[in-house]
Parts: sequence; structure tokens; C-alpha cells
Amino acid sequence: MARTKSGDGQPAAGLSVVVPLFNEAANLPGLHARLTALAAMLARKRALKTEIVYVDDGSWDRTLAIARGLPAAAADVQVLSLSRNFGKEAALAAGLDHARFGAVLFMDGDGQHAPELAEKLVALWQDENYDVIYTAKSHRQSEGAARRLSIRLFYRLLNLGARHPIPEDASDFRLLSPRAAAALRALPERNRFFKGLSSWIGFRQVRVPYEPEVRAHGRSTWHLRHLVGLSIEGLTAFSTAPLRIASLFGLLLAASALFLGAWTLMETFVYGKDVPGFPSLMVGMMVIGGVQLLMIGVMGEYIAKILSELKARPVYFVAEQELKEAQAEKSNAARGKRGAKA
Repeated sequence: MARTKSGDGQPAAGLSVVVPLFNEAANLPGLHARLTALAAMLARKRALKTEIVYVDDGSWDRTLAIARGLPAAAADVQVLSLSRNFGKEAALAAGLDHARFGAVLFMDGDGQHAPELAEKLVALWQDENYDVIYTAKSHRQSEGAARRLSIRLFYRLLNLGARHPIPEDASDFRLLSPRAAAALRALPERNRFFKGLSSWIGFRQVRVPYEPEVRAHGRSTWHLRHLVGLSIEGLTAFSTAPLRIASLFGLLLAASALFLGAWTLMETFVYGKDVPGFPSLMVGMMVIGGVQLLMIGVMGEYIAKILSELKARPVYFVAEQELKEAQAEKSNAARGKRGAKA
């Protein structure tokens, strides 16, 4: 669809709230009511026009049907239905591509990102000229020790040698100014890691601590398998740290083999000791074979990413799109009242 433009061809002034959805039928009505209240408050206090962009990422419950029926009371409501489940990163990209206004606010559809906090994000953007305002959990005390440790290790690996490190507690609940959103749209890669890319673009960035709200309905669809897959995708799409570690691992293994060989020669010729043949040989072969397979796997992940970029397949397909404009609903309601009086 054609994006709403200003006179100079840029997206119109305003805020697009992008909400990816996957099986959030129970949470959606309550979330929409809170987003509508947010839009009314921003219109009243800041004269800021708002739209809400719901991106249904192949849900199999009634999420899409409920999203279509949501009223456009204080904000325009745009509903995108992807042709299948492409994943959260693709849903975020679809929302960014179809956002009609310059600034873009991203938040999850499970209700754990409080819409009321968005007023503070908007204030940091408009009053203090920040371009990327991201939220981060103030603590992780409710999470298990194993999960906290794995998250810490993931971000340490991801940020290895990075000039623009990604905060390990950052969430996808963030606001991009018009120029930051335009910069993110300009990035050509198809294997996207949203947190990494929004940090990499630079500009003025600020952290806002927040407490995730308790999920009102349902259970999270992010299980261990999905988290491991997302971690691998993020590492190989955004960082070359695994390749550097592979090179370092190979160097350490070669140095260890050189030291072991020198020690074996010294034991044989200086001390006259017999070196056991079969056990040491098998251990060496297994170590070297395992390391080689690990390195081949790491390189394979990057080769797969290169192949994906060369194929240049679209990141997503939109099956259906619907737009409700708030002013249109108001005018229809006014015509209905006039008809009733007549």
C-alpha cells in the first residue's frame, strides 16, 4: 500500500504503533483498549496523530478475526495478515514497512509491555530529541538461574568485539524516531535481528527501565527450542563472533598439539619412556574430529545465511490488509446520528 506522505515525500508526522500477533486472541481486546486510550492522550496532550498496526503472523486461533473487528476510535487501525507464520522478526519488518507515519513504536501483543509507558518514550523522542528509546528489564529475579546465565553468555558472545554492543536486558519494546525508522528500513539484509540492527544504526539512544506486566491470558509461545533457534539466528545474522571463536579454538588446538608433540619427543628421547600408542592416538583423533565438525557446522550456518541473501526471497508475504481511519468512523457515526434525528 502507499504510505501516507508529507509534502516532501517523507512519511507523515505521527506515530505508528506496530504490534506483532501470534495466537493472542484473548489478550487483544484489552490491549487495544489501552492503546486507544494512549492514542487519545497523545492527541490531546501533544496533537500527535497515531495509528495502530496489528501484524498477524499466521495465527491459528481467532486473533485475525478479532483484530478486524477492533474499532478505530482515537487512532487509525491497520491490520496485516501474513500468508503464514514467518516469525517475529519478519512480522516486525512487515509492520515497519507498512507504517504510515514517521515515528514507529514496537511492542509485543501479549500485554506485558505496558502501553502507558509509551508516553515517556514519546516524551524522550519529542522533548529530548532521542532517536532510539529502548526499554530494558529492571531485573531478572523472576527468571531461573540457568536462563539468566544463558542470556548473559549469549550477549557476551554477541557483543564480542562489537563497536556498538547490545544491552543484554533490552526488549523489543522501543520507539524509533522518523530518521531512525528510515535508517532501519534502508538496511538491505533479509536475515534480520531487530535488537541488533536498531542498536547498530546509531543516533542518540537511551535506556528506559521497566517491569514486565503479568500475562493476563494464555501462555508464552517462546519455548526453549524457539529461544535457541532465535539465538542462533541472531548470532549468525548479526555477529561474526562464532567465526572468530572458531579460529581461536583452532589456534589453541594447534598450539596444544605442538606442545604435546614436543613433550612426547622429550619423554621418548630424554627419559626413555614408552608412549602408549592406541589410546593417545584415538583421543587425539576424536578431539580433532569433533572440533572439525563443530567448525564445519559454524561455517555452514554462515553459508546458509549467504545463500538466503543471494536467493533474495521476500522476508514475508501479506495475504490481507485492512485499514480503518479514525476520522472515517467519526463521520459515519455523525451521519448515523443525523439520520436517527431525521
